Amino acid sequence: MLTSEYRRRVADTIKEVEARTDAELVTVLARTADNYLYISTLWAAFLALLLAPLLQFLPWWLEYQQAFTLQWILFIALAVLFRWRPLTMRLVPKKVKYWRASNLARRQFLQQELHSTQGRLGLLIFVAEAEHYVEILADRGLAEHISNDNWQEIVENFIHEIKRGKTGEAFLHCIEKCGELLQEAAPASAIKNELPNHLIILD
Repeated sequence: MLTSEYRRRVADTIKEVEARTDAELVTVLARTADNYLYISTLWAAFLALLLAPLLQFLPWWLEYQQAFTLQWILFIALAVLFRWRPLTMRLVPKKVKYWRASNLARRQFLQQELHSTQGRLGLLIFVAEAEHYVEILADRGLAEHISNDNWQEIVENFIHEIKRGKTGEAFLHCIEKCGELLQEAAPASAIKNELPNHLIILD
C-alpha cells in the first residue's frame, strides 16, 4: 500500500490536473480484487483427495480411519497455507484475476458517481495491486475524443511500474499523462470540483 506521503502527492497532482480541464479524475487502489477463498480451498481439497491413491505406495499399511484423518490434516494445513497472499495469487488463473478486477473497476466507476459528472467527463484510474491490474475507464464525454489506444499505452507503463514495486511513482506518472490528454480533450472552462481528489483505497 502507498505511504501517506504518496497519497498526499496523488491528491495534489489530481488537483493540479483538474485545474486545467473540465474532466473529473478519481483514483482507486485495491489491495486485491477478491480474497479468492473458494479457489484456495478447492486447491487444498483437490490435493488432499490425491493423497488417497498415493497411500498405496507407502511402505507401511494405514487403517481407513488413519488415512481419513491424514487427509483432513493435509486439507486443513493446505487451506491455511494457501491463504498466504503471494501463494494464493499463484493459484488463481490469470483470467479469473482479471475478470474479478475488471468487475470491481466497473462497480467503483458507478459507486464513485463518475457517470453523473457534468458533461459526462468522469475518468477512473483503477488499480488492483495484487493482480497487477490497471484499468482506465472514461465516461462518454471523454471517450468521444480520446481513443482506447491512448489509455492502453498509459496502462501498460503503469503495470510495468507496479511489477517493479513502484506503485506510488506509477500513480503520479499516470495521472500526469492522463492530465495531458484531458487538457486537450476537455480544457478548463469553469472552476469546479465535483468528486474527491484523494486516493480511494480499498483494503
